[in-house]
Amino acid sequence: MEVHHPLFRAQLFLQGAHLTHFATHDKPDWLWLSDTARFETGLAIRGGIPICWPWFGAPERNPPEVRKRIHTDSAHGFARTALWKLEDVRESAHDVEICLSLDANDDFADTWEGHALLLATFSFSVKGCQIALTTTNLGAAPLAFTQALHTYLPTPDIQRTRIEGLAGADYVDTLLDWSYHPQHGDLTFDGEMDRIYESGAPLVIASPASRRTLNAIGSDSTVVWNPGPGKARTLSDFPDSGWKSMLCVETANALSDYRVLNEGQSHTLGVLIGRI
Repeated sequence: MEVHHPLFRAQLFLQGAHLTHFATHDKPDWLWLSDTARFETGLAIRGGIPICWPWFGAPERNPPEVRKRIHTDSAHGFARTALWKLEDVRESAHDVEICLSLDANDDFADTWEGHALLLATFSFSVKGCQIALTTTNLGAAPLAFTQALHTYLPTPDIQRTRIEGLAGADYVDTLLDWSYHPQHGDLTFDGEMDRIYESGAPLVIASPASRRTLNAIGSDSTVVWNPGPGKARTLSDFPDSGWKSMLCVETANALSDYRVLNEGQSHTLGVLIGRI
């Protein structure tokens, strides 16, 4: 589905509740989408903002309470490829709000054990866009899960791009045997990166073309990823040189930041992408 508003435009797919485009009028896209992305049933789209739920990353890297519900080796859960339902659209002279839902029930029993209702609310305005992902436990037993809003952002030059706001935070470096390290100063890029920061602090993504703000809701972990030149050549639906023009900054509940909901309880994970 496409949003054509006098002040902005957006593109959103029911498969995965996947936002692939957002831009204010006559301006470049705020999100990165692979030139070789495929739009096929059951296949995750490379770029935009995939929704990783009810687990993030490889199942074996999740806490035991999350891992025991997973019956597959696939990473990042099933929400990003499932077909969501359109619940509501609201439009005004200044903004548009779209709400999608997913009933995570026995239809997914082959890969996961649980019952939850997901609501993904997308809010668009000339100031930016916001995604709010609300999970409600519909089962009788406590529900543990990890998740991420896997935001791909564009840049003209990854080596002249930095992230402000993570200084002083500890992170797990998955490329160095999942060891812990402190972040000193702004985060910059000089090759492959895959880190999970123990921080949900407001961020600024500063590139030669723009300064974007990312403000998290319901998150105490942030994932930063760039495949670098070597891994880029091995990825599906990813140009060999694509690593130079993108980065992922993921608003997450990952590792020790996993969440547990009792019956009827809800949790909202969200990110507001703005500009300076």
